[in-house]
Amino acid sequence: MTYECFEVTVDDGVAHIVMNRPEAMNSMNRAFWMELPVIVRSLDADGATRAAVLSSTGKHFCAGMDLAVFASGAGGAPTGDGLSTETGRTRAYFKEVVHLLQGSFTALEEARFPVLTAIHGGCIGGAVDMVTAADMRYCSADAFFCVQEINIGMTADVGTLQRLPKLIPEGVAREMAYRGHRLGAERAHQIGLVNEVFADHEALVAGVLDIAREIASKSPLAIHGTKQMLNYTRDHSVADGLNYIAAWQSGMFQPADMLESFTAKGEQRDPAFDDLLPRPTEF
Repeated sequence: MTYECFEVTVDDGVAHIVMNRPEAMNSMNRAFWMELPVIVRSLDADGATRAAVLSSTGKHFCAGMDLAVFASGAGGAPTGDGLSTETGRTRAYFKEVVHLLQGSFTALEEARFPVLTAIHGGCIGGAVDMVTAADMRYCSADAFFCVQEINIGMTADVGTLQRLPKLIPEGVAREMAYRGHRLGAERAHQIGLVNEVFADHEALVAGVLDIAREIASKSPLAIHGTKQMLNYTRDHSVADGLNYIAAWQSGMFQPADMLESFTAKGEQRDPAFDDLLPRPTEF
């Protein structure tokens, strides 16, 4: 399938999703918001993707919301015969638009496979919202992060303020959100926002794809369960998390993948695991 804002390739269970509007600094236009969740959910739906890498092209990873979206009045309630213009209803409509935008990034969290981001140059505004929804973040030495929304007189509303404080110290997250300054690659690594800093864009993409291939070699059922547990535990107490993993294991843990792991090790070969089943679309 052809997309306006992305190029997608899949090789041996690893999907590479590349933002491909470098002339616009990969800013998030209307097509971006619609295409990203479609891509991620379609990869998730067939069960064959075991890890995904989100990278970019050009000078910057992503400049955030395309200003043309703001200028076009996106989010305004539809008008026409029979459609109310009452203030409460139009504000309720806008709230649903925000939920729609949030869902474009929540799709990264909801995928059964890990999503790794390879960030170079500027990761600005909405791009911070996006990468904080991923499983891991890696960057090149020239990368910087900026919660740009505060600099244009608005509150970040599609995930940064909810996810960033769970990834880095709260005080640092607050400073980023209040100041809107640039946080460089080394500082991002120091505080745990990124897992590793690579020398340049080429080394970054190659290195992150290697990590994704390693993840893809593991049992996809075990990876799926691990992601479920990590996401659940992030938002719940230790006791709740322990109860959830107990319930999960009682149904999902089967010995076949463990047996294959031990057998492959004994036979000095790579293990071969079945893909996850496709997500059901009917019953």
